This record gives sequence, C-alpha cells and structure tokens, in this order.
Amino acid sequence: MWKKLECIAIFTEDIKESIAFYQSLGLTKAWEAYQDEEQWMLVGMRFPDGESELVLKNNPNLNFSEIEIVCEDVQHTYETLKTNPEIKWIRTPFPNSLSGHVAVMQAPDGNVFVLVGS
Repeated sequence: MWKKLECIAIFTEDIKESIAFYQSLGLTKAWEAYQDEEQWMLVGMRFPDGESELVLKNNPNLNFSEIEIVCEDVQHTYETLKTNPEIKWIRTPFPNSLSGHVAVMQAPDGNVFVLVGS
C-alpha cells in the first residue's frame, strides 16, 4: 500500500528564521504556498538529493508533524483501512490536482500521515 516517504511537514512559529536555519544545513528553498487566504505559509525545503523535502508550516492550528506518504492508490488504501477502528480519518480521499488524491489519517500512536497518489 505505502510506496515511499515523500516529505515531512513541521510547524514553526518563525518561518523566515526556520528557512535560514535549514538553508545553513544544506537544504534549498524549492517552493512556497499559502493557506487560508494567504494567512499561513507553507515552504518546501529540498534536500541535496533532490528527492525528499522538509515542509515548513506556520499555521498554529496545524501545530504537529505530518508525514506525507506516496500510495499506489489512495482510494484503495482508504477502503482497505477504513474499518480499522484504531485509525482516525481526518480527511477521507479527495481529489488533488497535483497528485491525484489525498487522504489524511491519524495512527493509533497519534502520528498524522498524509497519503498522496492516484
């Protein structure tokens, strides 16, 4: 079901300071986007391998880490796991123009996973 780790998103109160810090560690700013009418910012910091990213976010309502996982088929993964009472579905599958579909789940240990794929 899960194919690979795409990125990890982490919360920061000072996004500009965090960008500078992670750049000092060798990451490069790859992109930026906004949420909620440009109130909150997302910044993709690419690792030197060009494959993986650390995503910075400053939305205090999302003050937790999110791990983005690529799935072969998000809807199939959801259908397979939806009856598992240990999984809390934060968002059931919805279309996304970039990756096909997205779903957000919380594992029993409290970690949040963003599933992306077709």
